Amino acid sequence: MYLSDLGINAEHRGNTGEDVFDPDLFRKSAEIVISKLEKYLAESSIRGLEQSNPYVLLEAAKDLMTEEYQSIPAFNPEKLEAIIDLYIKTGIQVYSPGYMGRQFSGVIPLAGLIDLLSSIVNQPSSFYEAGPLPNVVERIMASELNQFIGWDPESFAMVTTSGATLGNLTALLAARNHTFPHIWSEGISALEGQYRPAIAVSEDAHYSINRAVGIIGIGENQIVRLPINQERQICIEKVRPTLEAAEKRGLKVFCLVASAGTTSVGAFDQLDQLAEITQEKNIWLHVDGAHGGSLLVADKLRHKLKGIDQADSFVWDAHKMMFLPGVCTLLFYKNKEKSYGAFHQQASYVFEKVPNIYTQFDSAEQNFECTKRPLIMNLWVLWALYGKALFANKIEYLCDLTQQAYQILTAKPDFQVLHKPEANILCFRYLPSNLVEKDFPDFQVAIRNRITEKGKFFISKVDINSTGSLRVVFMNHEINSDHIQMLISEITKTGQELLNQL
Repeated sequence: MYLSDLGINAEHRGNTGEDVFDPDLFRKSAEIVISKLEKYLAESSIRGLEQSNPYVLLEAAKDLMTEEYQSIPAFNPEKLEAIIDLYIKTGIQVYSPGYMGRQFSGVIPLAGLIDLLSSIVNQPSSFYEAGPLPNVVERIMASELNQFIGWDPESFAMVTTSGATLGNLTALLAARNHTFPHIWSEGISALEGQYRPAIAVSEDAHYSINRAVGIIGIGENQIVRLPINQERQICIEKVRPTLEAAEKRGLKVFCLVASAGTTSVGAFDQLDQLAEITQEKNIWLHVDGAHGGSLLVADKLRHKLKGIDQADSFVWDAHKMMFLPGVCTLLFYKNKEKSYGAFHQQASYVFEKVPNIYTQFDSAEQNFECTKRPLIMNLWVLWALYGKALFANKIEYLCDLTQQAYQILTAKPDFQVLHKPEANILCFRYLPSNLVEKDFPDFQVAIRNRITEKGKFFISKVDINSTGSLRVVFMNHEINSDHIQMLISEITKTGQELLNQL
């Protein structure tokens, strides 16, 4: 195809007449990208994040931009290489053993290639008509993964969403509309003089729940905070009294949000016991399993989600511990009919008045997005070729590694481990004998920031009981106990450097 075929005159094509849609140019570009990525994946050095001054980076990016706006410049392979180098160099090195800081991982490379395929063929997947295969395999993967959840195969539903924030929002909308069916059309004002809608959440719930509460019109003042125990799980003994106290304040709790792998420490709420309470009180139970949902595919770890079959809805991020490109979130409903309760709309240009065999595979009425990437393809191709063992083996290794880190740190007198890890997240503090905490209250965060600046390791931080703490998230199977010891040495050295500067 030439630009003239698109109705563009040749004089506007630049001096070379090059066509950006040309398959040969695509191959040349792809070879450059693949060659760079091959070297990137082969790099095994320990590296974290090379901190870049954002204003210097801004100018570097500007320098790589063409100044030609009247015609299309010739393809510049050197400039493309420079852009790729800048992109790779300035980001977190997610494939390095020095990366221990976030809940996204280096992806299984084949999944990245499928992501490229999806980008080129461009089949938005909210409607079967636009993306036949993505919609079919979404149904296949729903059945495959439900075998680990345990719902009735004929009555559950799964839809993909762009991230757990959107998945949680969608599930909470479905729960709200189920309990208060008139809100969608009449708004919150329709409930005037009645109970105020409220949601019960753990004190450690992800901030996306707070955002969702505001978006759906419930209001943060109607969030009922459920106390947590020493393991940072929802304290079962305090749930009923807390819900009853909320009811006396005029609140109608219509949904309780539990966690399967909290962001702060990776805690798993006791889903089976929470389900008993929610069923007793006719409350929708939603499980935010964005991080820990993937443990379902690991035989040794599945028990941590005991009771998931009693939940009404469940969010699971496959782009976290299933090692896929961001994003691929799976939103499950125990009752398929309730999955249609989040949204109510008519649009003749996309929705069919008379369902047929094709529209049975549409998901647009169940999810927020109209144009949605075929998120499921990355997961399905890997599952089709390798099955669950590819994921289970890596997940089990990373969780075992975290237990090793726990044992190593527990044996060191200068370190305080803050919890026993449930998955692949571990929080701790470095507390040497020469530290006077009141003189250096932000000591842990200062260590983390200095280590990041050095560029060898990348770890994160979190407040536990209002006190700064160090946090590691093991997402890379190349990490072993030697790397953990190296990190501990780096923390010790950095901490002493900071104390010597006081």
